[in-house]
Amino acid sequence: MADAGTDLSHKPIVVLVRPQLGENIGKTARAMLNFGLTELRLVKPRDGWPNPDAGPSASGADIVLDRAQVFETTAEAVADCAHIYATTVRKRGVTKPVLTPEQAAAEIVSTPGRSAILFGAERSGLEIDDVALSRAILTVPINPEFSSLNLAQAVILCAYEWSKTQDQAGTLVQPTEEEMLPPAPQAELEGLVAHLEAMLVPNRYFFPPDRAEATRLTLRNVLTKPGWNHLEIRTLRGVLSSLQRQPRDTD
Repeated sequence: MADAGTDLSHKPIVVLVRPQLGENIGKTARAMLNFGLTELRLVKPRDGWPNPDAGPSASGADIVLDRAQVFETTAEAVADCAHIYATTVRKRGVTKPVLTPEQAAAEIVSTPGRSAILFGAERSGLEIDDVALSRAILTVPINPEFSSLNLAQAVILCAYEWSKTQDQAGTLVQPTEEEMLPPAPQAELEGLVAHLEAMLVPNRYFFPPDRAEATRLTLRNVLTKPGWNHLEIRTLRGVLSSLQRQPRDTD
């Protein structure tokens, strides 16, 4: 059942046709939910359904697994869909448009009616009869010298391309960045520089005298480059103060 107020018309349905391993079904669910897809349909899963190996591999994407529907045939699984995309290489005797995941995603969000993306079994892929149900073939451009792509990888590529169409709607967002503290005021930075210089002078660090000014400038440039915040400067001052103290006798 769809969430209240959620328009699913432009969310593609992921259909796994005769999937073999529960682990791969779980990984598929995880890939789907990462990019906002929740409707999973299974056609004749080899090991039945539910599958105990799916849950751990889903890594928390239980909502996808719990709502997964099982069908006896591919035709039944896509009966309510107006647009069907078969992920496969071009088949002999099948004359259909060939689209990339990006092109398919653009069609899915711009045309009325529900869409489904078919993914075949891990070893054999989709059969001719499955592909015949589709309106287009969806093929991922890939290195011809190493074209091995597992089921979850194929799903995540398609889900990601669909997700890119949702940026303007704000459906998906970049992971929240850790809040950064602003750079410390110049006065605090000057205090750090002066503190360090005061420790270095007795050790004749600024020697010879004719190079002292250049050395001080280089040291200042090093200390000002990172843009320390006030907590970082406080920590560094604490380190310097600790180094100035005489070590305690631990005997």
